[in-house]
Amino acid sequence: MSLNYPIKFHPILKEKIWGGEKLINVLNKKSSRKNIGESWEVSDIKGDMSIVANGKLKGFSLQDLMVSYRGDLLGKKVFGKFSYNFPLLIKYIDAKEALSIQLHPHDKLAKERHNSFGKTEMWYVMQADKGGDLIVGFKKDSDKQTYLHHLDNKSLLKILNVDKVKKGDVYFIPTGRVHAIGAGVMLAEIQQTSDITYRVYDWDRQDKYGNYRDLHTDEALDAIDYKALDDYKTTYKKENNKTTEVVDCKYFTTNFLPILAKKVKIDHSDKDSFVIYMCVHGSVRFDCNGEKTIVDKGETVLIPASLKKFSIYSRNKAELLEVYINHESPILKDPIFEKKRAKR
Repeated sequence: MSLNYPIKFHPILKEKIWGGEKLINVLNKKSSRKNIGESWEVSDIKGDMSIVANGKLKGFSLQDLMVSYRGDLLGKKVFGKFSYNFPLLIKYIDAKEALSIQLHPHDKLAKERHNSFGKTEMWYVMQADKGGDLIVGFKKDSDKQTYLHHLDNKSLLKILNVDKVKKGDVYFIPTGRVHAIGAGVMLAEIQQTSDITYRVYDWDRQDKYGNYRDLHTDEALDAIDYKALDDYKTTYKKENNKTTEVVDCKYFTTNFLPILAKKVKIDHSDKDSFVIYMCVHGSVRFDCNGEKTIVDKGETVLIPASLKKFSIYSRNKAELLEVYINHESPILKDPIFEKKRAKR
């Protein structure tokens, strides 16, 4: 069977102590549960493997596709680097309550401790209630002693940066950066394939059985980046009917594509990578080799690397995130990383 159409997967819905109902009520995920915090759209995590939901390949797993199609699915260079390991995990997240304050280890540390990739990620805010915020990084340069003092005194918010957010805001979260999604925020998350999180503070909350969630105080200490930025929000342009780069790093490139024209022609002949589209607003129709695929807000499709040219038709002022692996990307376009590299 040929890879000639956009592939949808069944969402993998995750109950969370902080989850809510927006993924169901706003993004139309199917569940009778009321605390769905995450929808894993494309996943190669063990025990949470994505299963194809549409077309000729319906019922096959993402792993099945990688084994059968290799570079035709992933791109020859992507397959050469990652083999049968899909490099990205794609999610929608709804925080009815604030997530824990946390961070993620870099590749070397994650490999040594967990035999895993590290977890560099980015957020695109799809909706935020009044007062909705994100915790991202430190207000000013800190150190281990200062951090531990505030952790012990439950006063981390005195030294951490908190930003009020709105639809369209983007934050890039490299490994080591302390962060948390605040209550009332729904967002799209693009990350390395990893489920390794170091939770450092969880607001002293208990689950329905009266248990506290595990914290990872010691593991986090040598993984935290204590450097601060003047501004953590990523700025980008919005140009109708054209892709605009939002984030470009060695792990993924994400573009923003607002579609107001009836039809936009897409040509990925310059890429040696799969491409993922997340519909963050409105609705579109993909026309690929005679195959027509509707993608509504909150849905995600994977375009195989072998499928280079197709058209996208806007159905309702659509906005898409376009994600792929850019083999020419720099190590990381991030000021903190650049400072560290310069000191070596």
